Amino acid sequence: MPKARRRHPLVPLPSIGWREWAALPELGVRCIKVKVDTGARSSALHAFALERFERDGQPWLRFQIHPRQRDDRTIVWATARWIDEREVRSSTGAATLRPVIETPIVIGGRSWPVEITLVRRDLMGFRMLLGRHAVRRNFLVDAGRSFRHGFPQLSSEAQ
Repeated sequence: MPKARRRHPLVPLPSIGWREWAALPELGVRCIKVKVDTGARSSALHAFALERFERDGQPWLRFQIHPRQRDDRTIVWATARWIDEREVRSSTGAATLRPVIETPIVIGGRSWPVEITLVRRDLMGFRMLLGRHAVRRNFLVDAGRSFRHGFPQLSSEAQ
């Protein structure tokens, strides 16, 4: 699977729609619908039941994910290294302190690492929000299109 890399300024970027199917293979999420939001700086993933633990002296998080919209029965257990904690202001203006992880995301056959804040998104329309920091230098956003790349195709190593 090709890795995202810095492009020459004259080489066009591929485009994605305002919503896309993605995979988070290291978290065990084979398919999740994401809203691409260039108005949001950071990315956010619906996560709950967060537990902090240490592995090799490093902080890690264990958490659960509901990867499907309007489905609270499907649960994916995930673990990831806790890399930071940031104050994030929601669309309503409320600031919350959120844990941050880094994990690869797969869209359109491309894979690249993204920083993602973990937060409960029960009432939101999408279980994941892909912010502009995750999209820049990887894709152009075509706000009039959706699902340009179909379901994620994972290599056998990523599954």
